[in-house]
Amino acid sequence: MFKGSIVAIVTPFKDGKVDESKLKELVEFQIKNGTNGIVPCGTTGESPTLDNDEHHKVIEICIQASAKRVPIIAGTGSNSTAEAVSLTKHAAQAGADATLVVTPYYNKPTQRGLYLHFKAVADSVKIPIILYNIEGRTGRNIETPTVAKLHKDCKNIVGVKEASGSLTQAKAVKEACGKDFILLSGDDALTLPMMELGGVGVISVVANIVPQDVATMVKAFETGNKAKANQINDKLKPLIAAMFIETNPIPVKTAMEILGICPGTLRLPLCEMAPENKEKLKTALENYGLLATVKGSR
Repeated sequence: MFKGSIVAIVTPFKDGKVDESKLKELVEFQIKNGTNGIVPCGTTGESPTLDNDEHHKVIEICIQASAKRVPIIAGTGSNSTAEAVSLTKHAAQAGADATLVVTPYYNKPTQRGLYLHFKAVADSVKIPIILYNIEGRTGRNIETPTVAKLHKDCKNIVGVKEASGSLTQAKAVKEACGKDFILLSGDDALTLPMMELGGVGVISVVANIVPQDVATMVKAFETGNKAKANQINDKLKPLIAAMFIETNPIPVKTAMEILGICPGTLRLPLCEMAPENKEKLKTALENYGLLATVKGSR
């Protein structure tokens, strides 16, 4: 159920508030273009600057707008275990199909602390939990023995979004947890290499602007057409690189504004791109063929 091209959807803002109508449009845009799942309130959705009411509302809107056509994997992580439990309970009650729970950040817990944190979250609900391992943002790596123990002890911990950047670790996790454990790439650039190791898809940033291409690439790999998958991947690489010229989601939201998909409004401490980086982003969009499409439609 949780496989393929899954978008880490942005949170659109208007006049300082969540733009609810635009968020519904974005969900529809993703589904119509072949996206296999949606993650609201992740890193790309600027979850750290959403208050609890907004967090709840974003998840509820995505659940309602998707109307069960694709699974909603709600981002419900926090560096506070009590808050993560509360957010996860809300997502379950609202009808989310699963939750994505990030490593507690800033606290820098031990591996035992991580185990106890994720177990407390998993024990609070019955819906599936996907761990989100991204040491670069959290300061802590969920080590493979910890992942394996969590999967063994908590039947609803079913997978991991692996964004450590280490294919060696991804392979070790897959081997330790077994064939049914869901391995998802947390890095667009490593989607195909991770699928070679038994991964089943990606939670993607770049799918916010080219959902059809990411979905087609993953599907091609799944059906054995690796040549086609690699061809699309090669085309995507410069665009993916442009999504990380500055901290995500600054570039992808800026690109969405340039392409007329949604406003690029960000919440502080995230801010607009430096002019020279915005030019690099525009060049990447143009080289991909996206700006020509936009210009031609005007």
